[in-house]
Formats: sequence, C-alpha cells, structure tokens
Amino acid sequence: MSTQVKVGIAGLGRSGWSIHANILRNLPDRYQIVAVSDPDIERQREAKGEFDCNIYSTVDELLADPAVELFVVATPSHLHAQHAIQGLKAGKAVVCEKPMASTLTEADSMIETAQETRTLLTVFHNRRYAPDFLTVKEVVDSGKLGRILLIRMAWHKFSRRWDWQTLQALGGGTLNNTCPHAIDQALQLFGPTEPEIVCHLERALTLGDAEDHVKIILKPPNAPPSPPSPPLIDIEVSSACAYPQDPWLVMGTQGGLSGTFSRLRWRYFSAEELPQRALDTTPTPDRSYNRDEIPWREEEWSLDQDERPGQTGFYLDLYNTLRHASTLAITPASARRVMWVIERCHQLCSG
Repeated sequence: MSTQVKVGIAGLGRSGWSIHANILRNLPDRYQIVAVSDPDIERQREAKGEFDCNIYSTVDELLADPAVELFVVATPSHLHAQHAIQGLKAGKAVVCEKPMASTLTEADSMIETAQETRTLLTVFHNRRYAPDFLTVKEVVDSGKLGRILLIRMAWHKFSRRWDWQTLQALGGGTLNNTCPHAIDQALQLFGPTEPEIVCHLERALTLGDAEDHVKIILKPPNAPPSPPSPPLIDIEVSSACAYPQDPWLVMGTQGGLSGTFSRLRWRYFSAEELPQRALDTTPTPDRSYNRDEIPWREEEWSLDQDERPGQTGFYLDLYNTLRHASTLAITPASARRVMWVIERCHQLCSG
C-alpha cells in the first residue's frame, strides 16, 4: 500500500476547494488528491491544473475510479447522506462534511452502512481541533475554575446571506450549517450525559427561508447525574448582532474564563487560601455587604503563540487511523450526537 492516501473530493465549492483541498495539498507526504467531481466544468479544469488529477462531472464517476481510497463528501448539505452511503458501498473510506445528514434517520443509515461494509466513516468536525476550544477544554478539565456553572458560546455577526445555504429545501440555515461546529464543541464540554434541549430559531436578515438567528441551551437533566455534574451551556449563533460579544464566557465556583477565538484569559483561586467563614445573621459592621479579598491567579493564551495544527489536525489524526490503525478521533457516534441535538431543535421549533 502506498504511504500516501489517495483522495477523491466530491464538490469543489467553498468547503471542498478552500478547506479540504487546501489542507490536503499541504500534506503531500500523507495525502494525494487523485480525483475530483463537480458539475462545473471550470472548477474541474482548475482542479486538473492544480493537482493533475482525474476529473469527473458526477459522484458516480468518481466512485468508479479505483485509484480513490478516501472519499471526501463536500457536496451540498442535503446530499451528504446519499453520497456518503454511496461511497461506503463502493468500499471507500468516507469523510463527510457537516452537517452529517439532513435527519437523524439518515445519519443512522450512514452508520449502519459503515458497520455493514466495515468501512471507515468520519465527519469533518474540524472545530474540535481549534486551539481556542482546546485551551478552554484544558482549563475547564483542569479543575482550576471549580465546578462549572455556565459556558456561554456567542458566535455573532451582522450580515445578510443569499446563497443556497439559506434555503430549507437544500438543507440550509444556520442551525444545519454553522451550529454543528458550536454544538460539537459544546457536547465535548458537556460530557456524555444526555442534555435537555431548549431552542429558539428566527429568520432575521437572510434572503432565503431558513433561520439565521439561533439560540440553543443544553441543560443538565433534572435528575442529578453522576458527578461531576455537567454545566449549563448557552449557544448563540446569530447574523443579527450589531455589537458582537466575546465568543467565550465560562463561570465557575472558583474562577472564570473569557475571550475570543485568538485570545483568552482566566483567573481562579484556591479554596484553601480563603479565610474560614461561618454563616452569621447578626448585623454587619457599618451595614456593609460581606466581602472577601480574593487571592486571584491569572493566566492567558494567545493564538499567535500556539503551535497546534488547528483543523489540519483532523487529517493528521485520520492519516494515523488509515495507515497506523490508531483510534478514530471523530467517531460516527459522536457526530450522531450533534445530529440528535439539531433534530431535537427542529422538532421543538417546528410549527
């Protein structure tokens, strides 16, 4: 077997060309793009000139190419499940763009097909490799902030959109196409417990008929789960915010974290360093409020000093799975959890 993984990419739009092809071209010792498919002739010619690869107009033609070992599904959202299942049945390992599918039933069919064909299936949840997210998770997992009460994720902008991803018929909308990134990160922070879901969807500025303002809350279940208890996670992804707030806010019983995709700061204290207190109902001196002098420790992180590979890490991990039999980093089961949240949101907001 060649050291290089031979790749076929279906769909040469923003994701297939600007993300997947761009990453793969920078990993020439591990991957080679040998085939592409797209109905646009000019895009085919551009790929031929760039990669000297086989070019096809249809997915069927690409999947018939025996040179293709890894099949990247970067076609429009409503076609993901169909094309991924085709790829699995053709014996190709499959990387599927998010959203994994249009429905949870489609996602389950993909997983069943992967199991039946004993073929690798993974979903491109590349934001799981984002250095800011990895830093937040490290701080939360360290216990420095104490018990985590709230994690707020605010992905804000103010802009209109009028492409195919604004149409429900084509699987468009912010919930399907942007929120999978945030939901996937949130579920990693929430843990394995099944959350209760609260959701609100609005169509604000988009020219299509799908939503572009989304509010999702992942709540710990009412019945106390085994410790540690998961935090409440507040996700807000909006195209109608004229004053964007920081993407990250974490509140804990011993500190907190705040910041952006490129800069984070957090402060915390050790509970042992606080003076001992006892509940006291007698009048306070000078009628004042209780006040502690907190011995804060402060730390910070910046992207320009972080050497982690970011989304390239997805394909580095996948290479180790394909060539060295390492554990698959992003499993179909973890991607299915994202689809479960999305479908639950659609159910709650339908009608």
